[in-house]
Amino acid sequence: MASSIIVTGIKLHALCGVTESERSQTQPILVDLTLRCPNEAAFQSDQLYDTVDYASITQCIRSIGESQRYSLLEKLTEDLCQALFQHFPLTHIKIWVRKVRAPIEDFSGSVGIRLIRSRQDIFQAQHGHPSPFLMTQLPRLPRGKVLDVATGRGRHAHFLATRGFSIHGIDRNREALAFIDTQAQEGNGLPITTQYVDLETDDLHPPDLGTETYDVILVFFYLYRPLFPQLIQALKPKGIILYETFLLENHLQRQHPRRKEFCLEPNELLTLFRDFQILHYDEGDHRESPQTDFAITARVLARKL
Repeated sequence: MASSIIVTGIKLHALCGVTESERSQTQPILVDLTLRCPNEAAFQSDQLYDTVDYASITQCIRSIGESQRYSLLEKLTEDLCQALFQHFPLTHIKIWVRKVRAPIEDFSGSVGIRLIRSRQDIFQAQHGHPSPFLMTQLPRLPRGKVLDVATGRGRHAHFLATRGFSIHGIDRNREALAFIDTQAQEGNGLPITTQYVDLETDDLHPPDLGTETYDVILVFFYLYRPLFPQLIQALKPKGIILYETFLLENHLQRQHPRRKEFCLEPNELLTLFRDFQILHYDEGDHRESPQTDFAITARVLARKL
């Protein structure tokens, strides 16, 4: 069910203007909002905790808009969006901020800024886009619990959490994991948990990742061959694994990664997942995101039988 929460006519007494005289006294600014959040349960429960409180939304807008001076409406509008995403479980915001008494001679209208933002836009601007391979294969992933191996700063974890998946991210970078935890909390409890795991402490005894625990396992640009039996064991029957990383050809042509053992041989993923149903496999020059260069990678989407 798609629905929007609409709040119009929030009145601020703000200090906003290009000139010092405009910023020296408050003037009325109106804010209109169209909001999206996961509030489907509220239509049945009739409980406020299943949606967002528009009184709290209004208070947040006033607190930000009246707490400092602004030269431009653009900056004020962006700050309001950031605050709303930080304090409420919103997925999309459409906002209109306007001066109703603009200092323009013989002018009786209003001037303002309209802005459309999504939580994913904010995250991607800060941390990078999710893999195009993940985005194109998203409809094929079973809903449920996801293991994100070598999660880094959680670009894939956050992407899937905002789409209804429950994510467990593992990594040996404690700073990155702390960052993910903070982002999840600021997203009003996104379903993301993290765990410090050093996956490469012992080649003969890789860490136990569980038995038939996960519906989906993600591995992007990480390769540690002794871990594959643990990955397979951790996946539920009919579960899906997405795997993408560099081919040896990328090392030979572009000297990245620097060590060739971090690269796959041609068709190696097909061998490693030979007992799986292969739903997609390709090798080639792929772009990890719009901001990155092309890399020669192998990509597989496979289902455990």
